[in-house]
Amino acid sequence: MTPLITLGSKKTLNHQDLPLLSANDTAYGSFSTFRKRLQLECGNVRTVATIKLVKLLFLSTWKEILISGLFAFLYVCATYVGPYLIENLVQYLNDENKVQNQGYVLATAFVVAKLVECLSQRHWMFKFQQVGVRMQAMLVSMIYAKGLTLSGQSKEGHSSGGIINLMTVDAQRIGEFCWYMHDIWMAVLQISLALFILHRSVGVASVAAFAATVIVMLLNLPVTSLQEKFQAKLMEFKDKRMKATSEVLMNMRILKLQAWEMKFLSKIIQLRKLEETWLKKFLIGIPLESGKILSALATFRILQMPIYGLPDTISMIAQTKVSLDRIVTFLRLDDLQADVVEKLPRGSSDIAIGIVDGNFSWDLSSVNTTLKNINLRVSHGMRVAVCGTVGSGKSSLLSCIIGEIPKISGNLKVCGTKAYVAQSPWIQSGKIEENILFGRGMDREKYEKVLEACSLKKDLEVLPFGDQTIIGEKGINLSGGQKQRVQIARALYQDADIYLLDDPFSAVDAHTGSHIFKECLLGLLKTKTVIYITHQVEFLPDADLILVMKEGRITQSGKYNDILTSGTDFMELVGAHRAALSSVKSLERRPTFKTSGEDTSSLSDFELEQEIENVDDRNSKLDETIVSKGQLVQEEEREKGSVGFKVFWKYITTAYGGALVPFLLLSQILTVVLQIASNYWMALATPVSATEEPDIGNFTLMVVYVSLAIGSSIGTLGRAVLAAIAGYKTATMLFNQMHLSFIRAPMSFFDSTPSGRILNRASSDQSAVDMNISNLAWGVTYNMVQLLGSIAVMSQAAWQVFIVLIPVMAACIWYQRYYSASARELARLTGVCQAPVIQHFSETISGSTTIRSFEQESRFTELNMQLIDKYSQPKLYIVSAMQWLNFRLDLLSSTIFAFCLVFLVSFPSSIADPSIAGLAVTYGINLNAIQSNLIRFLCNLENKVISVERILQYTSIPSEAPLVIKDNQPDHSWPSFGEVHIQNLQVQYAPHLPLVLRGLKCTFTAGAKTGIVGRTGSGKSTLVQALFRLVEPVAGQILIDNINISLIGIHDLRSRLSIIPQDPTMFEGTVRSNLDPLEEYTDEQIWEALDMCQLGDEVRKKEGKLDSTVTENGENWSMGQRQLVCLGRVLLKKSKILVLDEATASVDTATDNIIQQTVKQYFSNCTVITIAHRITSILDSDMVLFLSEGLIEEYDSPKKLLKDKSSSLAQLVAEYTRRSNTGFGS
Repeated sequence: MTPLITLGSKKTLNHQDLPLLSANDTAYGSFSTFRKRLQLECGNVRTVATIKLVKLLFLSTWKEILISGLFAFLYVCATYVGPYLIENLVQYLNDENKVQNQGYVLATAFVVAKLVECLSQRHWMFKFQQVGVRMQAMLVSMIYAKGLTLSGQSKEGHSSGGIINLMTVDAQRIGEFCWYMHDIWMAVLQISLALFILHRSVGVASVAAFAATVIVMLLNLPVTSLQEKFQAKLMEFKDKRMKATSEVLMNMRILKLQAWEMKFLSKIIQLRKLEETWLKKFLIGIPLESGKILSALATFRILQMPIYGLPDTISMIAQTKVSLDRIVTFLRLDDLQADVVEKLPRGSSDIAIGIVDGNFSWDLSSVNTTLKNINLRVSHGMRVAVCGTVGSGKSSLLSCIIGEIPKISGNLKVCGTKAYVAQSPWIQSGKIEENILFGRGMDREKYEKVLEACSLKKDLEVLPFGDQTIIGEKGINLSGGQKQRVQIARALYQDADIYLLDDPFSAVDAHTGSHIFKECLLGLLKTKTVIYITHQVEFLPDADLILVMKEGRITQSGKYNDILTSGTDFMELVGAHRAALSSVKSLERRPTFKTSGEDTSSLSDFELEQEIENVDDRNSKLDETIVSKGQLVQEEEREKGSVGFKVFWKYITTAYGGALVPFLLLSQILTVVLQIASNYWMALATPVSATEEPDIGNFTLMVVYVSLAIGSSIGTLGRAVLAAIAGYKTATMLFNQMHLSFIRAPMSFFDSTPSGRILNRASSDQSAVDMNISNLAWGVTYNMVQLLGSIAVMSQAAWQVFIVLIPVMAACIWYQRYYSASARELARLTGVCQAPVIQHFSETISGSTTIRSFEQESRFTELNMQLIDKYSQPKLYIVSAMQWLNFRLDLLSSTIFAFCLVFLVSFPSSIADPSIAGLAVTYGINLNAIQSNLIRFLCNLENKVISVERILQYTSIPSEAPLVIKDNQPDHSWPSFGEVHIQNLQVQYAPHLPLVLRGLKCTFTAGAKTGIVGRTGSGKSTLVQALFRLVEPVAGQILIDNINISLIGIHDLRSRLSIIPQDPTMFEGTVRSNLDPLEEYTDEQIWEALDMCQLGDEVRKKEGKLDSTVTENGENWSMGQRQLVCLGRVLLKKSKILVLDEATASVDTATDNIIQQTVKQYFSNCTVITIAHRITSILDSDMVLFLSEGLIEEYDSPKKLLKDKSSSLAQLVAEYTRRSNTGFGS
């Protein structure tokens, strides 16, 4: 340790400076043995029980536990040598004709016992920590491995927030429990030794003492079970709160657009209040424990320690049991069925995919099966297209082929390896290149081909670091289309036999879509088996087989022309498409398919690094990406140097402005003074030897003693209650400040801060503030007072102690300073290294389908182990450093003790009263315990206060513009016309980035329908964000009905505009709370809106009607249905201005028509602004605005623009028509 600490005192420690872990301490080493044992014991994780888990954890670490037990035994025995010899010492000092050597022997015995005690205690503590780190690593790996195999059904019940709590809070608590593991039998040993010594000195009275002890123990039992109950409740509400918080972070953009964020904040605060009622009970429950009060009354200092520690141990056991139970409950959840898919080796069959009479259901308990009577034969090399209306089971069909849906009956064979592209892109944070390679080695030629086919070449050129650019969490700095294309590239690079593509063309614009179709499906994947879902009819003619789905059945299958003639379902889909086309009929149809050589701009441009198109699907995935300057996500701040006094001061004075502080100090001083006084009184009043007559009567002796003792115990009680109140109050205030602060932060804060950092502060840091910090802070002052008291008593007997005391104290302080530089950085490293573990985990859970379909589970498990080890390193070394310090301090305090003894023995004549000398020695024995406690509290406090520091960082985020500006509120009817004037608008996302909109001037006339068109990255989304003031303009202004929107409050603005966002979002709750979270409308109005958006019947079918549940992210509703819910919100709001942000990408043509018709019908006299990708929606508009690189290229009615054949719009439309009429193969 010494070299590490020396290094730490010279420079700020980094991760590279830490020595590596031994093989047994790594997650990999410990987990593999643990897993083998588990399979022997239970056969399968699902059958594990709490007792079994405990047994397994013990078996995996029994050697270390045994060794630490031996050290603990030694330690206990050594501690009782001192008290045993005290009587001899007093007798010796009292003896008239004493032999000096005998005195020195006694003194030596004392000091040796002291040293053995120090050494064994340090080793014991260190071994424990090792066990703790190991257990935590095993549990986290276990939870991670389980997370990879969870079935969809189990996932619904457990949000990622709850599982993250298991990893952070529960696993850590079990690791910390190792400190207390031996305490039970040690307490028994300590008490029996103590009684033995007492029996020697007071005889029969020791029986009374023993009886008192037993009573104390029994009184603690009911308290414990209560504690356990409170703890379980507390964790349950904490889970609920974390779930709500992570949902808010995920959907921050939508909440801000709808001006709902304050409502959701109050929801979190509500949950926190429930959590706090249990926290209150938990905290106030602790100080009232009988053990603490009675131990103050115990005359016998020796009995004090084990009894005093008991309540802590017991509450720790209660907490650990709760945590173990929670982990076991999680481990026993259902896994995916392993036997859904029968996998055949490559080339062993001529059928690639065969399903016979398949019935599949997501929820085995429900009556409705998801897929009914599926029969399907796909030969190698076939291209199969799947189409159908929203919610007809298209995505489920693909999921069942990968084996994600539980099978009811039938059989399913798959021959060869699979690659899967999900409907909502799943991108890991990390380099783009890593996302595409996805664990494979780099093959340059293939890699270039894949980039070319997915038209990512051009995009990568524009990115600041090419394919080495680091993507923020969930692909935040990529647009929707780019994420989708990176995903397709990942699948292509895997070079599998079977490709399953879930609507890969929806998020990309028309041109890129056709490019991908030609290059990927008809090019690179010519010889592969491909099943693709699509909503766009133009991609159908090239399929060898088309499946039409309706209500979970395949209603038609065959080639394009055969189906056209045979059935109705397909006609509906194509019919909707035909109608759209007929409006383009007036054009001549000449093929204008440019080769990309002539006009590179037609490839989709990469957006500016932070032109973040759809971040709405910000699923709270935790991550800290470490990125060089100029990239979007910056490395997490880690304060350097010592924790400022400001932080301490802020913590102490948060509650009631610090009014409780003087009272707390007073009660502590009182406690210690009274304790010392009572011991002093006993020492003075009792005769030294049996022959002397006592000066004071027994009765007086007892009364005075008892009253002093009661006084001191009242002090103890007062201290504990006050500390609990102050701690609770502070925790609440910090919580509210932090949450208010980040919910009011501007959108740019969320774009550049991975939600992991915020969640980390809301869970583990908040937990430290709730539970630990106030005890630590007051523990420090209490120990200070005790230390001073002990020294005062020792100097009574031998004032010469001060000669040694001053240099020794100086050395102690120097050591502590020397050590704390390293310790602090280690604590901060632990904080920073924990977040990647969490983030990697939640990323894995959200992408578990993709990981499983690529069969990459083992690679992710390895990665998780590496991250855990990275976190275990600083965690283990923090403790080693603490033992290093404690050992040196123990030696120093033993010096003081030794000096005091030698002095007493050498100059016995100078002592006034031998019994006072005895008292001095008693206090001397405890000196190093108090001192090491003090240092331990101090260091712990300094490490934990970092949590306060991190929370305070987030209480001072600069906030958005005010919600409401009182002097400048628009009247209720505003905007009554809905005219939008844009004057010279310039917008950039951050001062160091280029302008995205470079001076737009235009007017959207009231009641007109305007379509905004442009390549990816031309600034379409940015314009909408500026309209809602998610980004503030650098120059220029936007006027709505002649009111400058920059001058009114943002809630006033956002609540008067409506938007259907690009990614449909639903929140956990009910249908009602999703449509109307602010509870402003009646049920009639809500039903009316549901009927307008054609969801009424769907909702009536459900049991709960308006109160039927919606799971996390609305997972139990299909994409299209979620889109219609967003339409419903808008219909309820009835604003004059409606923004449609390409709401039609993930919807089939028929649903698209519903949305278009609804908007036409109900918003006929409103201003509608559409960001369009589909030609048909553009042609319906009154005006078209063509954006290119932040400037207006064309702004006119579509009729005029189409007449001019050279206009950008005419070229787009021509390409679309050509494509629809011929397909691609021809």
